[in-house]
Amino acid sequence: MDEEFSMEDPTPLLQSASDFAYYPGAQNDAVVKDFLDHFPLPVIFSALQTKADVPDLERTLVACLEKIFKTKYGASLIPQYMAFVNLGLKADSQLVKCLACKTVSCLLENVNDKTISPAQLVIDNGIYPLLLHCVLIGNGEVAIASMEAIQKFAGFPKAIEVIFPANNEDFTHLRNLSARCSSLGRVRLLSLVVKLFTVSPDVAAVVFNSNLLSLLEAEVSNTDDTLVTLSILELFYELAEVQHGIEFLSSTNLIRLLPSIISNISADAILRSRAMMISGRLLSKENIYAFVNESGVKTVISAIDGRLGVESQDLNECECALEAFGQIGSSTPGATLLLTMSPPAARHVIDAAFDRQARGKQLAALHSLGYISGESRSESNIILNGEAEETLRRLIYDTASKTPKLTPSGLFLSILQQDAEARLAAYRMITGLVFRPWCLMEICTKQEIVNIVTDPTTETIKRDALLNLASEKFQAWMLDIIVARQSIRLSWPRVNSAPILLLLELLPSCRKQLGEGHISPASIGKHNRQ
Repeated sequence: MDEEFSMEDPTPLLQSASDFAYYPGAQNDAVVKDFLDHFPLPVIFSALQTKADVPDLERTLVACLEKIFKTKYGASLIPQYMAFVNLGLKADSQLVKCLACKTVSCLLENVNDKTISPAQLVIDNGIYPLLLHCVLIGNGEVAIASMEAIQKFAGFPKAIEVIFPANNEDFTHLRNLSARCSSLGRVRLLSLVVKLFTVSPDVAAVVFNSNLLSLLEAEVSNTDDTLVTLSILELFYELAEVQHGIEFLSSTNLIRLLPSIISNISADAILRSRAMMISGRLLSKENIYAFVNESGVKTVISAIDGRLGVESQDLNECECALEAFGQIGSSTPGATLLLTMSPPAARHVIDAAFDRQARGKQLAALHSLGYISGESRSESNIILNGEAEETLRRLIYDTASKTPKLTPSGLFLSILQQDAEARLAAYRMITGLVFRPWCLMEICTKQEIVNIVTDPTTETIKRDALLNLASEKFQAWMLDIIVARQSIRLSWPRVNSAPILLLLELLPSCRKQLGEGHISPASIGKHNRQ
């Protein structure tokens, strides 16, 4: 470092950098420029290299530089100091390494000079191999920061041939690195693969065509190390959330691997649980059914069904299984399969939903039944095919008949009279079920349920904001359905019209439709008298 940038006493720099770095809130370009007029970047870099033994200096200067480079003005200066970024990535200090990785991200995100290509700067200055090295040997924070920088780099077209070299023997090729590094390094590299997969459909296609997803498959098939397998399952869980990745994932062996993990009684329960949750997330996507054959989906559902049939099952595993069924049931094809397979897998959900012996299990089942019944689907997709609908109705009535409540309306009321969490789950469940005429009739003939729906003070506590929202949605959806069914009295002539009249009069959505002449309370009363 040139002597002109060195300083004998770093105290003024340390004090000013501390004030700058720990100022609450973001710093603007004007403040950054003023600070750098007093302490130019070369001075700060020199102090980092030569005065690192001064207490708190390194940590303070790193925090200061991080804030500087997050501004537009600070980022515009990075291209002039790529040599320092290079040195930072090679530094022994993990703090400095982490700063260098974050600086690369700032460069890729914030440089607006059209005459400068950030990606080309990364390539020309040999930054990418150093970032890869940080992924492998840095501490946790460095590994995360370097992966994020590579992920941003992958968003540039020029980066593709660097990250995915045509020469399979290239030392930076991810497959080669994976074969040479430690188990921790391999998990980090696979985490990088997942991050790259999420960048865009084009990058996901390159990842797939490079056969990198097979590395994850190989690792998850090895159950010798539970922690490694669990880490890889977490990565698959992230992959299952990537909308543009469904087509690629469906072409892997994942759908075949998941049932084997779920059914493996010698595996740790947490591995089976994560495999179930991945299955749920993956099969909740409507578009996956265009790429995966039905028999593969049935095999996954049967594996989860088998675990729910084990009496000695771990409670957490049971809740995960029920949640997985809920996610699968959130899609129309998934809900249909859950109800039409023999025996219907949804029976476990319905049995648990009305069983008050295991609270966590009941809550998971209630939410899952809400998904299966269509609470989260668009109105046009709530009702399933005839066989599925008949199974849903039969399972609920059969379950009710085995309880002291005897009827579905009795079961609904018993849950609505429980605590806030149970009521929230009940609102979601009934919001989906109430689209069925049989359920609507059950609701309308139970005066106590009508009282809960029409009582404006039922859910008013601010801390239960989510519950209030669920209650309002439940009310509005149910009443909209009642209003839409103008011939409801003709279909059910012996049903007391008083609850429906009360609902129509009290709620705004119905009052609006009444005003527009869509339905007449008088006509409902007349039909009832007939």
